Amino acid sequence: MSMITPEVEALLYLFAAVAFILALKGLSSPKSARRGNLIGALGALVGIVTVFLAEELRNIGWILLVIGLGTVLSVPASRMVKMTQMPQLVALFNGVGGGAAAIVALLELQAANTLGFLIAVAFTIFIGSISFSGSVITFAKLQELMTTRPVVFKGQQYVMIALTILSLAGAVLVVTQGEFLLATALMVAGLIMGLLVVLPVGGADVPIVISLLNAMTGLAVAASGLVLNNTLLLVGGTLVGASGTILTRAMAMAMGRSVANIIFGAFKGGSTAGSTEVSDRPVKSGSPEDVAILLGYAQRVIVVPGYGLAVAQAQHTMYELAKALEAKGIEVVFGIHPVAGRMPGHMNVLLAEANVPYEVLQEMDEVNPQFKNADVCLVVGANDVVNPAAKTTPGSPIYGMPILNAGDAKQVVFLKRSMRPGFAGIENELLYEPNTTLLFGDAKDTLTKVLTSVKSL
Repeated sequence: MSMITPEVEALLYLFAAVAFILALKGLSSPKSARRGNLIGALGALVGIVTVFLAEELRNIGWILLVIGLGTVLSVPASRMVKMTQMPQLVALFNGVGGGAAAIVALLELQAANTLGFLIAVAFTIFIGSISFSGSVITFAKLQELMTTRPVVFKGQQYVMIALTILSLAGAVLVVTQGEFLLATALMVAGLIMGLLVVLPVGGADVPIVISLLNAMTGLAVAASGLVLNNTLLLVGGTLVGASGTILTRAMAMAMGRSVANIIFGAFKGGSTAGSTEVSDRPVKSGSPEDVAILLGYAQRVIVVPGYGLAVAQAQHTMYELAKALEAKGIEVVFGIHPVAGRMPGHMNVLLAEANVPYEVLQEMDEVNPQFKNADVCLVVGANDVVNPAAKTTPGSPIYGMPILNAGDAKQVVFLKRSMRPGFAGIENELLYEPNTTLLFGDAKDTLTKVLTSVKSL
């Protein structure tokens, strides 16, 4: 028996839906992201409590046990996740959401009694399954449990076309016949399709695919809202689907490519692929003291952070160096590329963790005109987002991608572990320019030495 009236239930769901909308608004800015996250969590909590109050649930003991077990496992696990592993965590979240929606729809098939219900079930099963298996592969690629190179085989595109046709036919049969066995086959087809879609994607394209899968998970959850006649799932899923689609398009534009090219580019050699090849061309390297002199006598410094900064967990040291330079009257700003790191906003979150003021974080369009007036551009762990091949080398995997114009600065300093190429697997000609100095080593260690030298100037 319901513990609340339908009117109260509707109001609680409305409150939760508004909380989700406000959360999404808050997450659009680093300044309000923490507040937005808390508002979203509150909305989710209200939604869960409403289900317990409004529905006649069976097996409550098992439900509470699973919730408790999930809490016990997830809280310490999330606290242990490093900033460099955040994209993998997001990929797993995507997969779990899509997989859960697909399983719920499969179990609800027996209750189907209308055409619209059956269409929603078939859609949720197929899209949710694609999201689950695709997200598992993106996790494996980012975690380097498998190669980051595109995985293709002869005739793969034809297999995908045939599977798509069969899946559509299977979805029609599920809608017209409502057979559990057919729905299970559709789920298997979705799982295989997810593998085939993501395996050909490599290197720097993986974060964009994560965003695309996030949008697909949102659509699956929205459809499951129709299956379960739950308005909150419908609203929440629609928000995730819409925002994920917008983010995917924005990231693709930042890469200078279409989403179709990113997904299917490997079939014609256009997808970025990681590489371990190291060039033996000579470069100019320096010591921490050399870099400290360049920085200490500059008037304007632009820092370009990248994945290497996150790997070394050097964001705090980087900010200490920035403050030491500012104490000497040197202007320091951070240039943020939209796809720096392994996911959108990765660098913003990383630097916010070190309490870097939002005012000195400048997006690509804002900071690019300023490089020509910068005395030093300090590139910390970034490579592809400053690689001039994006402008000068037609046929390059990143050709056409907007980049940060680091080469326009009077002096460029690269902090790198080695000469290994970036995630896109191509050489960066900027490393060999006469105004470029390389400082090899772990970013945290080298930045600490540079900081000590700057303070002694």
